[in-house]
This record gives sequence, C-alpha cells and structure tokens, in this order.
Amino acid sequence: MHPELQHLVDSVATELSRPATVEDRRQRLVVYSPHSELPDVVRHVSILQRRVSAEVLAWLRQFELPKARHPVRVPRNVALGMLPRICVPIRHHDLLLGYLWLIDADESMSSDQIALTETAAQGFALALYREVLAGELAQNRETEAVRNLLLCGGDVRPRAARTLIDGRHFDPSLGVVVMVARPVLTPDAEPDAQVRLALEHALVDTRRRLPARHSVHLVSYSDGLLLLGTEEVDEATVDRCVSHLDHALQTAMSGLDHVSSSVIGVGQPRSELTQARDSYLEADQAARMAASMPDVSRIARWSQLGIYRVLAQLFSQDLGDLVLHPGLERLFADPEALPLLQTLETYLDLSGNALATSKHLMLHRTSLYYRIQRFEHLAGANLKDGNERLCLHLGLKLARFTGRYRPAC
Repeated sequence: MHPELQHLVDSVATELSRPATVEDRRQRLVVYSPHSELPDVVRHVSILQRRVSAEVLAWLRQFELPKARHPVRVPRNVALGMLPRICVPIRHHDLLLGYLWLIDADESMSSDQIALTETAAQGFALALYREVLAGELAQNRETEAVRNLLLCGGDVRPRAARTLIDGRHFDPSLGVVVMVARPVLTPDAEPDAQVRLALEHALVDTRRRLPARHSVHLVSYSDGLLLLGTEEVDEATVDRCVSHLDHALQTAMSGLDHVSSSVIGVGQPRSELTQARDSYLEADQAARMAASMPDVSRIARWSQLGIYRVLAQLFSQDLGDLVLHPGLERLFADPEALPLLQTLETYLDLSGNALATSKHLMLHRTSLYYRIQRFEHLAGANLKDGNERLCLHLGLKLARFTGRYRPAC
C-alpha cells in the first residue's frame, strides 16, 4: 500500500538490526518492518489497531513529541508493556508529518546510530508527505461531508449524506444517533491541539469496535462528534457505544491539566442519515446541560433530560437581560448570600425534603431551617407558595447558564 515507505522502513530496520515503525502525526500506523516475534505489547497493539492506544498516547504526552526537532529517548513502561524506544520526528520544511520509531530494548543505540536515524528520517519526509497529502485529501472529503450534514441547511444535507453513502462510509439501510463528546476545560483554558488529538483518538478507538460503514466522526474546534448507524430498535448498541466512548475519552484526556472532566450528549435516533442534524442539535444541548448542571449525569441523553430539555432550548437564546425573581437578583449581587442560595437550590432540588437536604449538605436541621427563613426574609419570598417555589427554582437554574449565579459545586 505504501511501497516506497515500506522499502525505507525495511532498510533502516535491517541496517540498525531493530524493529522500526512509521506513524503519521496523529500516531496512526503507516508502515512497520517485518519481525520474527513481537518485541512488546505496544507494538503488537499498534499493528492490530493501526494506531497507538489511548493509554500510550496519554503517557507519551509528557515527552512533547510534536515539538521535538531531534530524536527523543522514550524509557521503558512496564505497566503498558512498552520497551525503551527512540522516537525520531519526520519533518518536511519544518512541517511535522509523523514519527520514526525504533525499539532499543537494551538502550544500547550509540550516538552514531541515533544520528543515522535522523538522516533516515529526512529520507522518509518526502515520501510521507506525498502519502499524507493523498490520505488527507480523501479524509477531508469525508470530514467536509459530515460537517455539511450536521451544520448546513437546504439541499446541502442530502448531498452530504449521498457523499458519505456513495463513498461507502455509511450504510444507507441504517438510521443514525449522534453523540457529542465535550471536554470540560478549566477556567480561562482554550481547546488546543492536544485536546483535539485526544478527541480523535477516543472517537477512532470507539469506531474500531463497530462494524464497517456503521459510523463516521468529526472533530470540531472543541468537540468530538460521532454518528452511529443503528437498526430500528437498537438501544443496546447505543448503550455499548456510549460506554466505550466515555472510557476512551477519559483515558485519552488523562494527563491534560487544562481538562477538568468530560461529558457526552446523546441525541434521539433518526431513521435516515439526512436527519442527523436533528439528533446532533439534541446531543449538543444535552452535552451543554451535562457540562453546566451538577445534577445532570456526565452522560446526558436528550430523551431523559426532563425539564432540562426546556432549559436547554432556553439556553440557546440570549438570556443576558432575562429578568428573574427580584429577590434572587438582590442576593446574586451579595457574595455573602451564596450559602443561602446553595442551600435553597439543594432544598428545591430535593422537593423541599428537609431531612434529605440536611443529610446532603451535612447540616443540622435547625441550621437548615434558619437558612431557609433567612432567605425568605432577605428575598421577600414565600416558599409555601408553589408558584413562588417554581419561579425560584427555574431562576436559579437559568442564572447558572448566564453566569449570574456561580455556586461552589
């Protein structure tokens, strides 16, 4: 499939008497040298899966390989079943194209041998550049079709669906469910190349467990989108896929200090690929709920959001000037009132059950009653009135979305 690259990797492996592999910049396997026996688990898995595992990716992150300009020694990792290696970046006019890997089990490679790997990497650069260019052109067509399917209107969506079907990326007999995988970043952090690479790994790792033509994916600026092909009633397949995606996502994101957690939104199934946008919009809003609301599960299904389905749709509007309960407005402006607001929200979340609220907050019931009465006095509210409770409860939830209410949890 890659005759020129295969010849080069065989030559360098023979000259150095060491197993060699070449990966692209996303650490997907391109070619590998023959071997009489597999040197270690990581090479075995890489060959079987055509890419490194999410666990290996997370561990390698500490070596900052994308920034490397010269060979990097990667030590043994017993837990991963990984022998020591030399990683040589392959660049074409300073553009990172991939990596040449050589196993150095006894760490005996000399400086002259390592220098030879740098020379070999220069020989790989042009050949890999041509391969990467051809591969990315094909992948870009698929990516553009998925983007048009989910984000465009009019007759663009049917054409995008036809592109995916004619390109044998998706089985036309299947329905579709869309999942949105979203990293939750620390304050002031922005999605970066490491986050997007981790999303790519999680999505590909999930897709490899599915039959051919049963899924396509897209990595956007801050999200990973998975379109899963489904039979008419196929909840078990959706559940398994969500579980695999969640595990792969958490593994791939481990070690990223600016990612605090991750969430997944799941849309409702649709009978045709052309309807994927509707499922996507539901999954996107479900993911927003999961990221914003502590009492919504990290895996949020649109069908199970209840009242939060209404709030999610309100969230898509401009709520900056929304007028809430006047008593809440006064207390939002007072930082010292935050414990009262948090107590009230928990009390309302638990249907006004004082015993359950006390246990949840680890608060004596006398203190709970004091806080509730104190809130009623300061806010001019009457919690015995059902409409008043509803107004306060919705106001607290909407205030979370607008950032006017920022509880500690």
